[in-house]
Amino acid sequence: MMRGALLIYLLVSCYCSFAQTDIPRGWHLMDYQMDKFYGISLNKAYSFLKEKNKTPQPVIVAVLDSGVDTAHEDLKNVLWHNPKEIPGNGIDDDKNGYIDDVYGWNFLGGRDGKILRKASDERARVYHRWKDRFLGKSIDTSLLSAADKEIYSMWKRAASQLNFSTEEQMEVMMIEITAKAIKRHDKILRQELGCEEYTCEKLEKFEPITKTGKEAKLGYLTCMKMMGIDTEEKNVTVLNELDEYIEGKKTAFESKEKAPQNLRPEIIGDDYFNFADKFYGNNDVMGYGPMHGTHVTGIIGAERNNGIGIDGVADAVKLMILRVVPDGDEYDKDVALAIRYAVDNGAKIINMSFGKSFSPEKRWVDSAVKYAMDKDVLLIHAAGNESENIDIEPNYPNPWLKPWKIKAPNFITVGASGDDRIGGSMAADFSNYGEKEVDVFAPGVKIYSTLPGKNQYGNLKGTSMAAPIVSGLAALIRSYYPNLTAVDVKKIIEQSVSIPDPTLKSILPNTKGEEKEISFSSLSKTGGIINAYNAIRLANDFHRTSSQKTISKK
Repeated sequence: MMRGALLIYLLVSCYCSFAQTDIPRGWHLMDYQMDKFYGISLNKAYSFLKEKNKTPQPVIVAVLDSGVDTAHEDLKNVLWHNPKEIPGNGIDDDKNGYIDDVYGWNFLGGRDGKILRKASDERARVYHRWKDRFLGKSIDTSLLSAADKEIYSMWKRAASQLNFSTEEQMEVMMIEITAKAIKRHDKILRQELGCEEYTCEKLEKFEPITKTGKEAKLGYLTCMKMMGIDTEEKNVTVLNELDEYIEGKKTAFESKEKAPQNLRPEIIGDDYFNFADKFYGNNDVMGYGPMHGTHVTGIIGAERNNGIGIDGVADAVKLMILRVVPDGDEYDKDVALAIRYAVDNGAKIINMSFGKSFSPEKRWVDSAVKYAMDKDVLLIHAAGNESENIDIEPNYPNPWLKPWKIKAPNFITVGASGDDRIGGSMAADFSNYGEKEVDVFAPGVKIYSTLPGKNQYGNLKGTSMAAPIVSGLAALIRSYYPNLTAVDVKKIIEQSVSIPDPTLKSILPNTKGEEKEISFSSLSKTGGIINAYNAIRLANDFHRTSSQKTISKK
């Protein structure tokens, strides 16, 4: 799973710890010619729409994520409300099988209100699912059916990935040592500052009186800079994410010998391998850890021009919340059902800021993607944060629909771009890439958006942040040009990308952990960064041409 800050903070180098301090909030919406930042030229797009006297029609965007703070000041007025459901009456008013699904649905919950917080990674689930069948056995693949060959191949890949090197274990041990040092510094600083929460920005302005306070300040700031953590990140968030990361890694190291704990039967209670058993979960769309989902949702459509917080990309959206992402890898069944729920309840765009490298029930997800395709719904997916070429390394969900042997034309895969002022690399160094499998790039470094807490905001980075920028643009296009299809919108977004200066290179880690310089144009199918102004102009021309064709046919 691709959480917004957790893994990426620990993978990025120091390039972002200093250079980003001068990056303005909302840089991802700016225009390069006017502001010298490789944003998406959003204000120019809105100026164009105003000149054309265009008025939008509301578009529903479904956010499949970890949960959302529905009380947030910048989101509460733009959330989707199920028009057929009476809130809080405990009745399935619209008879869709989901009781009181006012904002959407939580597929990671039980009927009794319990919430599934953690889940193992999919490779461990795959390995132990078929361990008894394959481990230590002499397998003659020529005797296996096509389906069993695929299962065996997947199992072998999972088994190989659970062989962790000494170097990987040492890295986690060093991170754990660093985390302990940070906690020691933090305990002193809380006393010195007289508060429980603070940021590096606040700490830098603070002058401790005691020697231990001065040492704690220096130690804490040094650790933050070493790990590339944003100066506006709160101490409590950093410590929680470090603990989660370390715990997750330790669990992974043990996962070959020790089967992962499966709390799904106890909490959710569905028959997981029966896709017909689909009316499970509850209506708690906030869930346990809504930071990631709240941030993603704000990027797409935080209320614009209300004088508070931030402006989302799209100005005429209703945001449907579907919780499918736990702390760990999501389940294929939940993703497939959430896509179908979104389609059935009127969503025209679905944002999926998550991903994994194994998908044993991919057929369920493929069927849901095909269902969305047939219903003219656009799906937008984050490419992932492992610095891998996903032309080679598997990444799910993806647009390849195996049962139909087609590539879904309603599916956009998004990589994360940076800016030439952020370390000189146009692609974020954590971003996955692929000349065939990644369609476009969008800003994904130091993206400022909504956070849980009703009136909280902050920066996160990842392809998880890049994807909702594309979803916001798709919503903008579909709201002002409602006659355009999902396939039309994808073509427009791809054909209107901005191509950065070809002399600017991207620096990505290779498989040996070393850095390599690569041309940004070779990292995706289009070789560019989305541009709202170009896209809206193209949509306007596309719309006019389409209308003329319709008139001529009459």
